[in-house]
Amino acid sequence: MEWYEPPEARLAIFFGIATAIAPLISTGFLPARDNAQTTITLTLPPGSTLEDTAAMGQRASALLQSLPEVKSVFMAVGTAFSGSGPDASSLADLTSATLTVNLVPRINRKLRQSDVEAKMRALIHTLPGVRVSVNGGGNGNVLNLTLAGDDPQTLLTAATQVEAQLRTLMGIGNVTSSAALQRPEIQVQPDFSRAAALGVTSQSLADAVRLATYGDYSSTLPKLNLPQRQIPIRVQMDPSVRDSLDSVAALRVAGREGTVSLGSVAKVAIGSGPTEINRIDRSRNVTFSVELNGRPLGAVQKEAMSLPALRLLPANVHLVEQGEAQRMSEMFTSFGLAMGVGVFCIYATLVLLFHDFLQPATILGALPLALGGALFALWITHQSFTMPAVIGVLMLMGIVTKNSILVVEYAIVARRKPGVSRFDALIDACRRRARPIVMTTIAMGAGMLPNALGTGAEPSFRQPMAIVVIGGLLTSTILSLLVVPVVFTYVDDLFRLNRRVGAQRQAEPSAVSEDAT
Repeated sequence: MEWYEPPEARLAIFFGIATAIAPLISTGFLPARDNAQTTITLTLPPGSTLEDTAAMGQRASALLQSLPEVKSVFMAVGTAFSGSGPDASSLADLTSATLTVNLVPRINRKLRQSDVEAKMRALIHTLPGVRVSVNGGGNGNVLNLTLAGDDPQTLLTAATQVEAQLRTLMGIGNVTSSAALQRPEIQVQPDFSRAAALGVTSQSLADAVRLATYGDYSSTLPKLNLPQRQIPIRVQMDPSVRDSLDSVAALRVAGREGTVSLGSVAKVAIGSGPTEINRIDRSRNVTFSVELNGRPLGAVQKEAMSLPALRLLPANVHLVEQGEAQRMSEMFTSFGLAMGVGVFCIYATLVLLFHDFLQPATILGALPLALGGALFALWITHQSFTMPAVIGVLMLMGIVTKNSILVVEYAIVARRKPGVSRFDALIDACRRRARPIVMTTIAMGAGMLPNALGTGAEPSFRQPMAIVVIGGLLTSTILSLLVVPVVFTYVDDLFRLNRRVGAQRQAEPSAVSEDAT
């Protein structure tokens, strides 16, 4: 006895496989690009001079140019860049150097850009006392995690623990923190009781220190008049004098009975403090930039959120969703809404065309087949479910619906002929409509095959889209010729049952009236 597996059982098995594969597919916002160019940012300790930064940049440039995959290196010293593309901004910073590294074309090297960047990190890490960021401009390369809180000390303690645990993640690149580095500074702590006794106000004390170290405000500086412009004249202490605490303590401060020395009303000592304070929604924040090194954004984010330091944050410290992680969450929410609206619009259009509420359900039965094939194609090619894949799924909705319409519409027309049963009409529809459906699949697949193979120009955005479309078309073409006719019979049986029940309800009142007569 030969075992027979009905088409609906095959559909259930296919759905089971697709459901099991879905959690195995990584997610992200944008796939990592391989545009043969990367950016490396070097940050030296606070207090470093422009000459120190330039020398360190030259050493890093020499190391990078020793790699065979590197074509050229452009260096900008004294400027820190943030962001990428049209949103990029620059800031003067004597301790920062930005190296733009141009790689040889993708077809002329064996390694991907992420692999080349990993080699760059290994070389740059040999430089002492430098904070390194490789390709920190986003576009599928960086995961940003932001902690915010009102207590600076608690926030700094939590940030230190999170940063240490983030570095334990496998397969990632550098982990950099926006927490300001501590720089040496001269701290003046007033003795308020002594200052009050001598008639020294906080304003006069601050003015004396500011005028000696920085100079007066720009709006009140005297000007040197030249024929074409005015040059402000700024007077301040010699930098060499400022290195001596005794010289700073000897500054004269205006009091009630004349000037007194700064050291008599304040404690002057060497300390350390942050170079800058970052805030978000009026709360201090620390942002961690985790270089993905070719790994999917969703996978790294899931591993990061499972770390104890992020799961057990202090009560007054919270996680703020920013960057590509936030955009990824918004994208998937919008994708679900777009899918729902798209399916509703298709169903409403089919109801108007077929003048029926049940037959359009037959046509929409092919949509899950395409989605399962798309997910399977992503999984087998080790691609992530990113924005290009979402676009590919939306494209499949129209193509797959068109294939189902061809079969269902021909079956309905064929049944109207005298002597043609439902089974014969479905067989004839599948036989006659198979050719245009297969032709559409072959034409669409052949056109997207170069993109799916990753040939030609930089394919990071187009490749997932092509893989989704080809995978969805193949499965929907093969299974729709088996599943759509079966769904058609179920819907037709339901329609006949509904019509039979309606006829019985109409006949019951007539029978009751005859008995009464």
